[in-house]
Amino acid sequence: MPPRKMKKKALSLPVPKMTVTIDRLKAVLAKRKKSELIDVIVGIAKADRGIQRQLESRFGVETPPVELIAATRVAIADATDFDEREINYNFDYDDEAYGTVKRNLARLIELGHLREAMELAQEVMSEGSCQVEMSDEGLMTEDIEECLQVVITAVAKSDLPAAEVAAWCADMTKRDRIGVHCDSELAALANSVER
Repeated sequence: MPPRKMKKKALSLPVPKMTVTIDRLKAVLAKRKKSELIDVIVGIAKADRGIQRQLESRFGVETPPVELIAATRVAIADATDFDEREINYNFDYDDEAYGTVKRNLARLIELGHLREAMELAQEVMSEGSCQVEMSDEGLMTEDIEECLQVVITAVAKSDLPAAEVAAWCADMTKRDRIGVHCDSELAALANSVER
């Protein structure tokens, strides 16, 4: 059966512009009650983790360490996610999620949870290097290294046992599927504790 053709009359009808300006939206929102706006914002944040992370970052939401660890795992999953149909392409990735991972790792370290941050850094290394390997140009490499550098710097300044640090460095290097993520920093840290 041949494809259906549009009637000339339908093609010539004007298409109305359906733009909603920010000014109109702002005017409508200004008339709403604060509690209603809060409910809407919370609903949107529940539906979109990216927006939730933006709001938490902007308003400095304090999170207990256990929740911070869980939130970091979710952010790692979001940051390193990719569509397998786009392997060997420059696919989009969630750079804001990488920013959240970096902030959360730094916060965990500030709260005295270095070992947990080290464990999460191992996840970033595993999942992030897989993502880079599957992409065309590895555009997310810098984001991954920024996350890892926070933990590497803290481990270097820590008083953790040398054997633990060396084992962690070896494991991180092993997890790097492409062998480029913070390799010189990890090697230098491993060498410094072996002396």
